[in-house]
Amino acid sequence: MNNTPTVSQLLIAWSDGDATALEHLAPLVQDELQRIANHYLKNERQTNLLQTADLVNEAWVRLITWNNVTWRNRAHFFSVAAKLMRRILVDEARERLSLKRGGGVLHVSLAIAASIGYERATDMLALDEALNQLEIVDKRKSRVVELCLIAGLNFDEAATVLEVSPRTVRRDWNAAHVWLLQRLRAELN
Repeated sequence: MNNTPTVSQLLIAWSDGDATALEHLAPLVQDELQRIANHYLKNERQTNLLQTADLVNEAWVRLITWNNVTWRNRAHFFSVAAKLMRRILVDEARERLSLKRGGGVLHVSLAIAASIGYERATDMLALDEALNQLEIVDKRKSRVVELCLIAGLNFDEAATVLEVSPRTVRRDWNAAHVWLLQRLRAELN
């Protein structure tokens, strides 16, 4: 019989104040955090200022410094991690746009300025804005997009987090996908 605690068990123990649970948890979630970060960064330019390890480390620091978090399970943890990574990338994109407009008065060479990736920053901000609008219209559909598209959960895992059926998640996914495409197309026109 295997007595090794699961990720969900370690998360609950960590929520309950068991500091050693965090030590055991870190190596178990590292690969999944990297997969989520890779998913976010795969469409970014090679010259993106953040690398996978940077994004994972920043998200991890934010996750472990939260106080009074009650982790429900593995899917809940990765959902929150994905949302944090999205927030980090949006903040970084805003910073790049600010630099592009002269904010912060950073003096750099033309070669470095070219690497800022203005277009990708604009795309990330457009997606973030569309997701924020969707959240106002339908919070659950917005969460489905975060869980499936961003966190990479399948419909069954997302259903567990949201406490609905996988069929409901699939239906929400389809509706949200159409809604987001319409919003993003309107943004480009």
